[in-house]
Amino acid sequence: MSRVRGRLRILGAAAAGVMAAAATGMTAAPASAATAVYSEDFSDGLGTFTASGSVRTGTYGARLSGSLGSGPSMVSAPIDLTGRGDVTLSYTRTVSGLDLGESFTAAYSVDGASFTPLESARTATGAVSFPLPAAVDGGDLRLRFSLNANSPLETLTVDDVLVEAEDDGGPTDPPAGSLPPVDDVTEPGPYAVTVDESAGPDNDGWLVRPTDAGGNGVDHPVFVWGPGAGSDPADYEDMLRQWASHGFVVYSEVSSSSGAYMVDALDWLEDQNTSPSSPLHTHLDLSEVAFGGHSRGSIGTFDVADEQRLETTIHVAGGSFDGNGPDNLRNPALYVGGDEDFATANMESDYTNTDVPVWFNVLDGTDHILATRNGQHIITSWLRWHLADEDFRRTQDFLSPDCTFCDLGEVVYKNW
Repeated sequence: MSRVRGRLRILGAAAAGVMAAAATGMTAAPASAATAVYSEDFSDGLGTFTASGSVRTGTYGARLSGSLGSGPSMVSAPIDLTGRGDVTLSYTRTVSGLDLGESFTAAYSVDGASFTPLESARTATGAVSFPLPAAVDGGDLRLRFSLNANSPLETLTVDDVLVEAEDDGGPTDPPAGSLPPVDDVTEPGPYAVTVDESAGPDNDGWLVRPTDAGGNGVDHPVFVWGPGAGSDPADYEDMLRQWASHGFVVYSEVSSSSGAYMVDALDWLEDQNTSPSSPLHTHLDLSEVAFGGHSRGSIGTFDVADEQRLETTIHVAGGSFDGNGPDNLRNPALYVGGDEDFATANMESDYTNTDVPVWFNVLDGTDHILATRNGQHIITSWLRWHLADEDFRRTQDFLSPDCTFCDLGEVVYKNW
């Protein structure tokens, strides 16, 4: 089973007054040996780095300035090196004005361990490259650049950070998560699907689930989906089936802006998990739950995003009208919009006001109606990452400059 980025399909047109099928294909090549795993030039901000102290970015790179208080530093998010070896780190650095006893340090960490210095000096300029020890192979690599200096006129400028690695020659299957692995999120998953159109607290929702729920001891994560205004679960049937085929138990009913129906649905699913007469009896993983929706369904999701049982929320073409929707967010959030969608301006305001980890793709050639269909495979991968413990998707599919979905539109992310 190869670890590929799969075909990313943009589907579109209109059916049932809301959606229907049309398609164009897009193929992303699988990763190859001796390739760039991560790069950052800071021209658009810190990227996956987070900073403390005085750190500015621009076309010059990232500039750390000294302070009488604690010195500035910046640390990268984990860089996934699964299946990779012979790792090399390169970057340019320029140090200016440091006095005796002051220094900058570049360091790395693997799998959450303490940082190991690569270089620490008072003066330095130009490009440098370090082969990293075999201990980093296959792990989660983090980078840290820090400055110990007292004056804001004393600086360290870092640019053109590049991590390169080779295929380690071992198995290339992705690490196991809680669901059966897949080669390609654009294809249906391994499960046959059963649809109950009279489910839920009031028997007016859709329960879309793996037919063989609980087979091979699998406990299935839960996804509650809110349709857009004027639509119902039938208008999203192919997408609900897609997510259920990947092992998620999906519930959907006509949405409202309050979002209370989502909480009621989750309560009902908890009851199903304990009911011996339910096909879901003991087969749900209720520690892995997502709420999400399209348009009004997204607004309802914002309304109840502080629900303590949630792991993540998903918002498609549904920015809040006052920019306050993100106030309720407590967990990582996925935003999907379209470059031809009237709601994208509201989503951009929400993104600005979001304090939790968030990833936002404004899809090319996508209007308000097509946003879910064109983003459905992004959602599949997001669910497999956040609810099915496929942590390799963090870097491969989302948090890297050449991520799987980065070519589908304008991508921004923060707070990771």
